[in-house]
Formats: sequence, structure tokens, C-alpha cells
Amino acid sequence: MTCLVTGGAGYIGGHTVLALLDAGHQVIVLDDLSTGFRWSVPDPARLILGDAGDLDLVCRVVRTNKVTSILHFAAKTVVPDSFRDPLGYYLTNAVKTQTLLAAAVSENVRNFIFSSTAAVYESSESLVSEDQKADPQSPYGRSKYMAECMIKDVGAAYNMRYGILRYFNVAGADPKGLNGQSTKTATHLIKVALETALGKRPCMEIFGNDYPTPDGFAVRDYIHVADLANAHVLALSRLQGGAESFTVNCGYSRGYSVREVVDVVKAVTEIDFEVRLAPRRAGDLASVVANSDRLRSFGWLPRYDELSTIVRHAYQWELELARASRLPDSDSVNTPDATDRPLGGAYNRKM
Repeated sequence: MTCLVTGGAGYIGGHTVLALLDAGHQVIVLDDLSTGFRWSVPDPARLILGDAGDLDLVCRVVRTNKVTSILHFAAKTVVPDSFRDPLGYYLTNAVKTQTLLAAAVSENVRNFIFSSTAAVYESSESLVSEDQKADPQSPYGRSKYMAECMIKDVGAAYNMRYGILRYFNVAGADPKGLNGQSTKTATHLIKVALETALGKRPCMEIFGNDYPTPDGFAVRDYIHVADLANAHVLALSRLQGGAESFTVNCGYSRGYSVREVVDVVKAVTEIDFEVRLAPRRAGDLASVVANSDRLRSFGWLPRYDELSTIVRHAYQWELELARASRLPDSDSVNTPDATDRPLGGAYNRKM
């Protein structure tokens, strides 16, 4: 069965492409490379340059390749940016999802998996379950929740099965070194801390230390990107097997404060680096930790659920990025339209 993966040249989408290939799926990636990389789409997956919001293109790709399932990752994802550019976030995350759904309905695609976010929830001192009422506090979270509502309505009206996966904080890199977070402007805490440890940044900022948490710093549930990718493969298998549609949290049900994460990064790298305190940012919540019982009931078994493991894999990838930046073609390492693969190794299911 052929899967269409929008945003499959990006961070989470790219890791999911690897997991889909491992599971024996045929994969078509649709990506405009605005934040993704050509080299992150390995053979035998095929990259098609284009916009997930282009109705004619999506219909043609689905029809030509006999696509039976769509996994939708293409999105804008930075909470603070969404306050500065709400229209851009609503366009990309809501309007273009509507267009993609229209293409899916037109071409009779039966399975749809959506990359959503814990930003649809409000802060909670306890574990957040899928039954908690959505109350997004940012344009980013609201744009994603709008997309969720559309998916549910389309599923009910057109008999399309869907899986909505609400991510908590995604981090780490492929354990085999085939992919990792490579965007220069990434704002992920662990990546920023590692870049600071390696001297790519003079210091890093922590935003707020007066939250109602044990140490005053914001608490998050960090999930390894490879475990998250496998959750998508499991979700797709359930839908293809005829399961009912579902919404599911993707996290480990364990939270760490920003300060605790920074301390682990310093321990793993054995490098001390400067950390500065800054004011809270708009849209940042005090504590968001997943109740992941529903996902585990599906048979999901995380393999990399130790914070030190997540940091170590991310660190190995940052070292690979640093190595690649010293190559003669270093200008292409972090260029979205780079045609060569300067990082990692060749994809091999037997690795």
C-alpha cells in the first residue's frame, strides 16, 4: 500500500518515512522544502516538490500513485512565531489541511493521519488525557485544533478513518544516524542547549523561572522522535486493519523541567555553558505532560524513553552536523534544496 507523506522531508516526517520504509510501505513524500531537506528523503521513497495546499497537485499525485493513506506533517510549528504571524499559521495549518482533506475525499483516500500537538491543551498540573477539553492558548494551537475539527467532521461525513496524534515535546535523532533535527532556526530546547554546548551559540536563554512547578521552571514531556515515528506506523496499521478513528497523546507520561533538561545536556556532553534567565514567552504553559495510556493500549512500546538517551542521540547528530559543516560543500549542509546527502549514512533496512 502506498502512503503519501506531506512534510516528509522535515524532522518528524523524515523519521516517520524511515519507519514506514522499515515496515515495508511504499512512500511518496510531498514537500516544498521550505524547512525540509532533499537528502532526508531516502530511496526507495520518492520526493515530489510541491505544496500540500495545491488541490490539483495532490489529487494528481494520489491518483497516479494509487495512494491509500495520507500522513500529514506539513505545518508551521513555533508557538512564539504564531503570535507574530497568526494569518500564516492559519493558512498553513488550517486552510491547507482543508484543501488536503478535499483531495483525499475526491480521490477516495480511506486513511488519514494528522500530526497534531499538545498545544491544543491548557496547562495542567496532572497528566493530560485525550478527554480533557481542548483550550489552545496560542494561534499555533488554535490552528491545529481547527484542523482536528475539520478532520473529525470529514471523517464522519465521508467515511474516512483518521488518527490524530497529539505530540508532546519531540527530541532526539535517529539512533542509526540517518536523520536528525537539522533546521538552523530550530527552537527546540534540547537542540538549542546542544548548539550552545558546541559553541554555535554564545549562550542560551531560559524563559521564566516563576511557574507553579517544583523548581519554578516549565515542565514538559519529551518523546524520542524514533518512538514517535513508530507510533505513526502503529496508527497507520490500526486504520488499515479497520479500527475506528482515534485521537491519541504521544508522550511518556513523565515530565522534566527546563532546568533538569539543561543539566542532563551538560552531563551528557561534559560541557558547561552559559544559561541566562529571560522573561516568560507568550503562549508558554507551566506544565504539559501526557497521559499516554491510550497509545500504550494500542501496543506501543517505546524504546528510547530515557532523557539521557534522547539527549545522547541528539548530541551525536549535532556532532555529525558539525562534521558535515567542515566538508568542502558545507554550504549545502543546511540548505533546504541541497541535492546531496552530506549527513548520516545510506538508508538500509538491515542496519
